[in-house]
Amino acid sequence: MPVPSETEFVSYQQWGLDFFAEAVSEDRILGAVNNIAGQPIDFGPMGVGPGKIAKVRAYGEIGAASAHRIEGAQISYRVELPVSLTFEVNLQVETHTFHAELLVPLTLTAQAVEGVKIFITIDPPRSSEIEVKVQAEGIRATIMQRVVNIEGELKRFVAKYVARETSKPHIEEARVIDVSAAIDKAWGSIAPKPAKSTVTDDFAEALEAEIRENEDTLLGPIEG
Repeated sequence: MPVPSETEFVSYQQWGLDFFAEAVSEDRILGAVNNIAGQPIDFGPMGVGPGKIAKVRAYGEIGAASAHRIEGAQISYRVELPVSLTFEVNLQVETHTFHAELLVPLTLTAQAVEGVKIFITIDPPRSSEIEVKVQAEGIRATIMQRVVNIEGELKRFVAKYVARETSKPHIEEARVIDVSAAIDKAWGSIAPKPAKSTVTDDFAEALEAEIRENEDTLLGPIEG
């Protein structure tokens, strides 16, 4: 392989910046986040209110995320995760149904960690940052929506849920990228493999060729 010209060399600092941008690209961020896309959500029925008489059930799914790079010195992305939910509030006498579309924003930032590692920090959203659109089925459900502030409760719940989930130990572990270990693994796959023939085999072959080429000189005249 030819040696790169001087114009192809970059500083260690520039190389590090380029590496981070490539290692934590938009496609890779989306690939990781979209592992949960399409997953169903189904919980309840759960008793709420005085005496837990009312029963609430929610079901839906998580959609595919979108992401874009945030300008700045750090490698950061704003990720927006759409969630579709249907709520059923059973008041014993009647059941009210609500359809909610949520857009949950997350900020992911790549941080350099000692030991040649990358840690992805996740800033969970504040409730005010979560976008929610709720559509009620029927006039009575619409009135109930205004009374109990379904949108506000959804924002509060989702913000608290995301903050709790992203701080769990298995999530914390998954956010660590051990670059050193990856390099060791890659280096092992590209390191030169032992040749099938040994140095002594090559020497013996070369010596035999030399003897045959100069056998007259080495043996001298053979008298009959």
